[in-house]
Amino acid sequence: MGLNRRAALGAMATGAAAMAGVQTAKANDAKILPQNKMVAMLYDTTLCIGCKACVSACSEANGLTPDTGESGGIYQMPKYLNDKTKNIIKLYVDEKTGLRSYVKAQCMHCIDPACVAACPMAALQKNPVNGVVTWDGTTCLGCRYCQIACPFNIPKFEWTEFNPKIVKCQFCDHRMAEGKGPACCEVCPREAVIYGTREELLKVARKRIADNPGKYFEDRIYGEEEAGGTQVLYLTHVEPQLLGHLVPLGKRSIPEEVESVQNTLYMGFLSPIIAYAALTSVLKKRWQEHEQEAKHIEEQTGLKEQL
Repeated sequence: MGLNRRAALGAMATGAAAMAGVQTAKANDAKILPQNKMVAMLYDTTLCIGCKACVSACSEANGLTPDTGESGGIYQMPKYLNDKTKNIIKLYVDEKTGLRSYVKAQCMHCIDPACVAACPMAALQKNPVNGVVTWDGTTCLGCRYCQIACPFNIPKFEWTEFNPKIVKCQFCDHRMAEGKGPACCEVCPREAVIYGTREELLKVARKRIADNPGKYFEDRIYGEEEAGGTQVLYLTHVEPQLLGHLVPLGKRSIPEEVESVQNTLYMGFLSPIIAYAALTSVLKKRWQEHEQEAKHIEEQTGLKEQL
């Protein structure tokens, strides 16, 4: 990986913004994939019991070192998504009303992903067959623009490793190659998280809403339209933004939002490096705003680690 990264640095110095433009186009092209071809997950907060079987299964299936830091090395107890944790269960508690909700957090696998658009070396790509967003370490520079771009604050970086990776859910793509589904969906005892195509799971979600009037917040499927749509969908009985990463977003994807900025910069005849820097600034501002909002939510609403 080291040789590839050094070679990539030279390529980036000569045309970073041009690569950014290519990646934005690739991300937008991914929306052509029919919904019955996109793999997806549907997580229902009303069914989750917080057992964290999905967390352990994810760790085992992906060969991750269990995060035992919070337990003094005794058992797996991740506090947040990190370089050892691709999937986590957290607990929201409203101390005033007693309202509770578990929430599962992992990569949302956006239909038009900001991380793919932001990556200058195509280390993050949208699978043209099933829509899964994957990371390739052979071309990654370690720039972490994907972290800045992601509106859900998902990708994590291996800070302590000599040859670091970007760590995030990849939908157990190695298992799918064997005809299996994601490990988290396979082990859930309540089927709080299920696996299928996006088309199938949207139908399931709409049926649950229709069969249970008033059960779900605003009869809404989070991820159906947010940020251009995601392949991880949520049904929740509480307001989504109280659950940490399910932040309020418009229907337009992040690449669509920055595309107008990009086009304006190029029309102004700015150099590619300056243009790319400007785009990065736009994405960084969004990431900082989300970080502040996420911290505020955790401090004010009781969202915390599920022990």
